[in-house]
Amino acid sequence: MAQESSQPKAVPPPHRAGVTAPPQQPGATAARPHRVVVIVDENSNPFELGCATEVFGLRRPELGRELYDFALCSPEPGTPMRDGFFTLTGVAGLDAADTADTVIVPNRPDTDVPRRPAVLDAVRRAHARGARLVGFCSGAFTLAEAGVLDGRRATAHWQWADSFRERFPAVRLEPDVLFVDDGDILTAAGSSAALDLGLHIVRRDHGAEVANSVSRRLVFAAHRDGGQRQFVERPVPDVPDVSLAPVLAWAQERLGDTAVPGPGGAGPLTVAALAARAGVSPATLHRRFRAQLGTTPLAWLTAERVALACRLIERGEERLDVVARRSGLGTAANLRARLRRETGLSPSGYRRRFGPGTPAAAGRIPAAAPARTP
Repeated sequence: MAQESSQPKAVPPPHRAGVTAPPQQPGATAARPHRVVVIVDENSNPFELGCATEVFGLRRPELGRELYDFALCSPEPGTPMRDGFFTLTGVAGLDAADTADTVIVPNRPDTDVPRRPAVLDAVRRAHARGARLVGFCSGAFTLAEAGVLDGRRATAHWQWADSFRERFPAVRLEPDVLFVDDGDILTAAGSSAALDLGLHIVRRDHGAEVANSVSRRLVFAAHRDGGQRQFVERPVPDVPDVSLAPVLAWAQERLGDTAVPGPGGAGPLTVAALAARAGVSPATLHRRFRAQLGTTPLAWLTAERVALACRLIERGEERLDVVARRSGLGTAANLRARLRRETGLSPSGYRRRFGPGTPAAAGRIPAAAPARTP
């Protein structure tokens, strides 16, 4: 993942790892969806290619519209994939990247092998004309070789962090996070983080409701914040550990409740109430969140509340005090602060981008009311 080119143009304001830059879909129009093109090169990883295809390439009949115009391209008619598992044929030539609004660059396990000059030139051209660049896993090496990451923030798989720093000291590497959104260049760490970043891009382009629909179809977590640790130590236990899934599902149904049972009596949902529900101390709950999710209970709870606030705004709720209360954020002032921190937008700006009647809202499916856990 890398960032800006050797002849840098204006750099967008820095953003916290994994936090959405102001949502935009450069190049998309009402008549043409945003065009995403994946460059596939020799020894590319099939998994990340599959992630890109699943997130950006599948038809979405449940949404009533197509989110993206998707294509694969390669510098050769036949491209041997990683370790010669298979050869990819029948895709467009490399010039297809010249018409893309978003270009996903190739990644490969042999990071010391130089990328083809033609591929690097295609990446530079895309950056020069303002296309969004995305690198999954070792894709950061491709971006850095192209010179577009100098002075920019990026991440890469933890096992290549030292070699990346040695080769590209001008890049501001953040090795411990799942992904980095630096505006027009986004990078993801390990293989599964490609799905996290892909859903983050969908959320950035189309809002939380659409991203949730895509994640449900993937049967994948709708939102893991990019700032979470990419390497979660999870040694094999002597006895099966207790999953956090039940307590997370229970909490998601009560984000805005004001009478949640807790150790101090009924009140708003707190970390202490989560611990009580899980039957452990807050300290033990904290350790389990760190081990299983790579984040803290409070950070997870806040992120879930912001995501719920976004969905309420997208569904048409205009009263900020109602959104704040129903999402558990408490006050309109706290809602404004949290939403701006997480999305770069004010509530009114978010509504203009993703609210009812906007292009992003077209075809949105109604949310089903979840069954409450007793």
